[in-house]
Amino acid sequence: MRRLAIISNQAFSLVNFRGYLIRELVAAGVEVYALAPDYDDRFRGEVRSLGAVPVDFSLARTGMNPLRDGLDLLRLTNLLRRIRPDATLGYFIKPVIYGTIAAWLAGVPRRYALIEGLGYVFTESGAKESWRRVVLCWIVSALYRAALKRAERVFFLNDDDISEFVEKGIVDQDKTVKLGGIGVDLDEWRPLPPSMQPLTFLLAARLLREKGIVEYAEAARRVKRRYPNIRFVLLGGLDPNPGGLTQSEVEEWVREGLLEWPGHVDVRPWLAQTSVYVLPSYREGVPRSTQEAMAMGRPVITTDAPGCRETVEHGRNGFLVPVRDPRALAEAMLRFIEQPELIESMGRESRRMAEERFDVYKVNAVMLQAMGIERPRNLPFLLSVVPEKSEIPVAQEARKEAEVELGSS
Repeated sequence: MRRLAIISNQAFSLVNFRGYLIRELVAAGVEVYALAPDYDDRFRGEVRSLGAVPVDFSLARTGMNPLRDGLDLLRLTNLLRRIRPDATLGYFIKPVIYGTIAAWLAGVPRRYALIEGLGYVFTESGAKESWRRVVLCWIVSALYRAALKRAERVFFLNDDDISEFVEKGIVDQDKTVKLGGIGVDLDEWRPLPPSMQPLTFLLAARLLREKGIVEYAEAARRVKRRYPNIRFVLLGGLDPNPGGLTQSEVEEWVREGLLEWPGHVDVRPWLAQTSVYVLPSYREGVPRSTQEAMAMGRPVITTDAPGCRETVEHGRNGFLVPVRDPRALAEAMLRFIEQPELIESMGRESRRMAEERFDVYKVNAVMLQAMGIERPRNLPFLLSVVPEKSEIPVAQEARKEAEVELGSS
C-alpha cells in the first residue's frame, strides 16, 4: 500500500486515538492523508508532526440531515478522487458509513472500517423505546449494511458488537477482525501508587447519560451518607448528542457536594490522584479511559455490559456491576472503602491485564497485518526518532503539493 486516507469526524481523535497508528504507517512507508472536518492550527500542526497530511472536508458530526449528508457524500467522493488513495480507513459512525461509500464511488481499491462502539442508536436506554429511536436504528442499520458490504475488512473491539452486527445481517462474519481494544502506550502510561488520603473515585467520559453518569452521582450520594469525606471526581465536557447531560444538571451535583467537575481536562494528573476508576456505562467498544487507568495500576468498577466487561475480571482487578444500578455501584465502592488493601492488590492486576491485552503496538500489528502492510524490522528505532513537532520527510514534495491543493477543499 502506497497511500492511505484516514477519515474521522474529529481532528482531536486523529492525534489522541490514531496517533500511534499513523506513526507506524508512516514508518512503514505509507503516505497518510488524515481527513477531519474541524481542523484548527494546533491539530493541523500535530497531525503534520506525525508525518501525515491534514485534509479538511465537510461533515456534520451529529444529527441526520439527508440533504446535508448527501452533499457531503458527493464532496467527499470528489475529494478522494483527487487524493487517489490505495485504501481508506473510516472510524466513528458517519466516517464509516459515508467514508466507505464515498471511497467505493471514487474507485478506491481497498476500504476498511473501524467500529469502536455501537453508540447511542444501539444502546438500550432502559425505558420503552420511542418510535423515533426505533426508526433511527433501522435507518442507521441500513446505512451500515450498505457501507460495510463495500468494505474489505471491518475492525471491532469486542465480540458482542461483532455478534450483533452479524446477527442483524449488517456485516459478514468473514470480514470481521477483533482488536480487543484501541490500546495504550504502556511506557507512557506507567503505574503509580494510588492516592489513599482521601480515598478518591474518578469517572472520565463525555457527559452522556449512557455513560452511567447519573448512576455515578447517585452512588456518590449513597456513599457520602456513610463516609462524607470520600472524594468523587467527574471529568469530561458537555456533548451535543441526544443523551447529553445539561450543564445545570452537572452543576447541581457539584452544589450538592456530591462530586468535583473540572470539565474536559488532561486525565493523566487526575488518575495520579485517584484510588479507583469507575465507568458505569451502558455499552462501550472497549473504553480507552479504562485502559489508561489500568495501565496506571488502578482497580476498576464497571458494568457487566458489552465492551466494559472486556476490562474487568470480577474479583481480580475490580468489580462488575449491573447496568443502571446505583445501589450495586455504591456497594462495590464501599468494598474498596472498607477493604482498602484491595486497591493496591487489584491495581497490580489491572496493570498486568493491560500488559496482556492493551499494548497499542500489539493492537496496531493486528490492523497492519489485516491491511497487508508489512511493518519494518527496525520499527522501534524508526518510531523512537520521530520528531514531535516537525514534519517527517515522507514523499515531501508530493505532500507539499497535496496540502496546497487540498487545504482549501
